Amino acid sequence: MSSPSSSGMLPLPGSPGSSWAIYKAKFKNLFQGADTSVLIAFWTFGLINNVSYVIILSAALDLVGPNVPKGVVLLADVLPSFLTKLVAPYFIHRIPYSLRIIIMCALSAAGMFLIALTPSAIGGDGSIGIKLFGVAMASLASGGGELSFLGLTHYYGHFSLAAWGSGTGGAGLVGAGLYVLLTSAIGMSVRNSLLTCAFLPFIMPVAYFLILPHGPLRRAQSRKEYDPIPSLNIDDEDIQSLPVDTAADALLAPGPSIAADAYSSHSPRSRSPTSAKHPASTSLLATQLRRARALFFPYMLPLLLVYIAEYTINQGVSPTLLFPLDGSPFKTYRSFYPTYAFLYQLGVFISRSSSPFIRVHNLYAPSFLQIGNLVLLGLQSMFAFFPSVWLVFLVVLWEGLLGGAVYVNTFAEIMDKVPEGEREFSLGATSVSDSAGICIASLLGMVVEPWLCGWNVERGRPWCRTLDS
Repeated sequence: MSSPSSSGMLPLPGSPGSSWAIYKAKFKNLFQGADTSVLIAFWTFGLINNVSYVIILSAALDLVGPNVPKGVVLLADVLPSFLTKLVAPYFIHRIPYSLRIIIMCALSAAGMFLIALTPSAIGGDGSIGIKLFGVAMASLASGGGELSFLGLTHYYGHFSLAAWGSGTGGAGLVGAGLYVLLTSAIGMSVRNSLLTCAFLPFIMPVAYFLILPHGPLRRAQSRKEYDPIPSLNIDDEDIQSLPVDTAADALLAPGPSIAADAYSSHSPRSRSPTSAKHPASTSLLATQLRRARALFFPYMLPLLLVYIAEYTINQGVSPTLLFPLDGSPFKTYRSFYPTYAFLYQLGVFISRSSSPFIRVHNLYAPSFLQIGNLVLLGLQSMFAFFPSVWLVFLVVLWEGLLGGAVYVNTFAEIMDKVPEGEREFSLGATSVSDSAGICIASLLGMVVEPWLCGWNVERGRPWCRTLDS
């Protein structure tokens, strides 16, 4: 009698062969239709756009010295990004993606060069102020990049969003690891390490112009997929009648507003008072504001809550989660915090890479669980009821998993549920929540960390005052 394999029969259910075949088939089907170029481009976008943010935070102590609160660096690294995400979605659709990439690359690189090349010898606050200005420039680039690339995923589908999320998660590990590698393992100076990292933003234009296929973007624009002003419909003949450079901008821009403005300036029909662009722009702004309000409770609020909770943990609580050295795997108290940061970033990377495999539709559930983590770790800092630091390691890893899951699933839900004509704007506008949460958490952290540290010192646990030992 022939064996199952020779007769073409499948392995019996429950056998190891059948299980492996099922999982292999599921995995293959999961990525069926994915364009490798799109995956590589968006993973690169996520990595490079966020890696400078992580490198700057990793270098915070070296940038401002021991006497300046590190929350100041966090604010400079996130506040410009927050303001950009707050206002840019209402006008950035007029700027072609190609120009945005160039601007973001220039801002990010210039900021890093300014940080690296400003000598500390300038003197006190002046030197720190110039460095913080460089941090703010890099933050502007990061904020504009996040809302732009999230908007761009609208044209390339769920796989691009999954790749972007994975890349942003990888930025935490790569950024922190790269800075440690350059400064500690290789032994480069802080200045030379930052100068080396300042060339990383130039990878973004390479990924956009040489790797990313532009066909989906052009086809979407030719279909007028995003048409926030229904009265300004432009057909193919109208676009073809425009000058070559204007028509190219109309097709490559993220929305039809450039095309609409160009059309209004070249078409005879646009010369009537009813086709003036100012009323149309006012109408568009009002429409976008209504859309933003509709996004708040289903998408923005859970993302805001999870970021407030996790960054309050990272900036305010984690520095006080210390244990006696003889019962820990460390030789110095300074080693606790980098380990917490690594485990958090590992959790973020895993969960931000998980959307093709696991989807979370109830965004409030992980947000409330994250608030529970904040309460749990705050109580642990105060009352020290965990018997071992390994339990804190598990909670911090869980914290990263929850935070990354809310981030990537928020935008996946928008991709699924928001109508196509509103999706690009919605993806960019919702990104303001993470920066807003970090800003709020940085302010909370400036209060929570010294209070918790003082509480511990009063109860005979003064380790938070000896982190340099």
